[in-house]
Amino acid sequence: ALGAEGAPRSGGGAAGWGLRSGAGAAPENEYDLLVIGGGSGGLACAKEAAQFGRKVAVMDYVEPSPQGTSWGLGGTCVNVGCIPKKLMHQAALLGSALKDAQHYGWNISQPVHHTWSVMAQGVQNYVKSLNWGHRVQLQEKKVKYFNIKGSFSDPHTVCGLTKAGKETVVTADNIVIATGGRPKYPMDVAGALEYGITSDDLFWLKESPGKTLVVGASYVSLECAGFLTGIGLDTTVMMRSVPLRGFDQQMASLVTEHMESYGTKFLKRCFPTKVEKLKSNRLQVTWKNADLDTEETDSFDTVMWAVGRAPDTKTLNLETVGVKTNSETGKIIVDASEATSVPHIYAVGDITEGRPELTPTAIAAGKLLAQRLFGQSSELMDYDNVPTTVFAPLEYGCVGLSEEAAVQRYGSDNIEVYHAFYKPLEFTVAERDATQCYMKMVCLREREQRILGLHFIGPNAGEVIQGFALGIKCGATYPQMMKTVGIHPTCAEEVTKLHITKRSGLDATVTGC
Repeated sequence: ALGAEGAPRSGGGAAGWGLRSGAGAAPENEYDLLVIGGGSGGLACAKEAAQFGRKVAVMDYVEPSPQGTSWGLGGTCVNVGCIPKKLMHQAALLGSALKDAQHYGWNISQPVHHTWSVMAQGVQNYVKSLNWGHRVQLQEKKVKYFNIKGSFSDPHTVCGLTKAGKETVVTADNIVIATGGRPKYPMDVAGALEYGITSDDLFWLKESPGKTLVVGASYVSLECAGFLTGIGLDTTVMMRSVPLRGFDQQMASLVTEHMESYGTKFLKRCFPTKVEKLKSNRLQVTWKNADLDTEETDSFDTVMWAVGRAPDTKTLNLETVGVKTNSETGKIIVDASEATSVPHIYAVGDITEGRPELTPTAIAAGKLLAQRLFGQSSELMDYDNVPTTVFAPLEYGCVGLSEEAAVQRYGSDNIEVYHAFYKPLEFTVAERDATQCYMKMVCLREREQRILGLHFIGPNAGEVIQGFALGIKCGATYPQMMKTVGIHPTCAEEVTKLHITKRSGLDATVTGC
């Protein structure tokens, strides 16, 4: 056996409800840990538990999208999220670089053309290599993999059918739910389900989506519309209200402003009412304009819904075992130690209520949970100051509080915002517009001026913010930032030179080299 036979199977040291992990568990359970969901959080948890010599199993099953798209092991990020998104974003950036190149002396015959199928094949091949890599890693770590859709029959037992229809029953002392979420469809819009796609389908399309309408104002919507525009497709975003809800709204406006100047069309304060298929096979969309109170229509080759994500718990049978969920969101309620309302049942990642829907937080939470269960650790996941980036054509990265959140928490008299409009050096010769290249640092106003939030729009925003995230996690202050020497010439160095406050009302445009 992998585990020491006589060793106690409970995980000591976990806080809150988690203390009871494994307590009273029947000794005949087959596994020390069963993870339901083979995505970022689930796989990280399973692999970490296996490092402690525990007997671990993972159950993963991809329900095909309404359009029939399915994929392999690894979850959303690997298959239909961050990874293919960033690669297609890169394809679009290369298109912009081709335009810039001429200003730098490269002779590139115009017009340049982009072939979707070549990009898609490259992206899909890479994703498949990651699926394979995950399978191999599980085997190497002796984690049992079940490709089945599981549901609880009691608090220690999960059963499901294989593709061949054979019933499989798995018992475990501890169970982690990490089934993530899937894109939502607007069920009140006629034709939405029949004719629309979501991000679950976009990255696996063999042929170009053509003229595309992306509905929604989420980061998923803006990122996809951004790279579709960047590879030369006629792309429109339909937004009901504000872009990037939950993000800093000044930054969100700059992101959409840049996208508009870059060629993405926006239908603001509009919401769709129906989608119909024309004889030409095009899709005719009808929508209402809330400002003008008019009804409008246009036709598209593809309609993509990016109107949010919903947790994937319907088939888990949680009610039977008493795992509590938020009735509005459907997400599982967990405490600080990721424990659910049922002892020895835990949840991590997008499925959990009130947590950021991000791959790195799911991975970190999954690892820490395994360490608490099997490694005598008591360390909890810290969800404060988590950095993130929206990979729009001009990237937006941030860490810490938005300006609105800082004002709400501390009052506008008690915060100082330092800001700057800057021009990346590489934009100069290329004569690229830098109107939306902007950054701001939100600080407490008192004595040491602790940095509460940092926001940056510009090239490589993810790389810039990742570096500063460490300082902010360590409680960096404005004076410490001012003592930091910049690397010249970079965009990131402008953060170390921020000196103009919003309160002063002075022009925040950076001049000089």
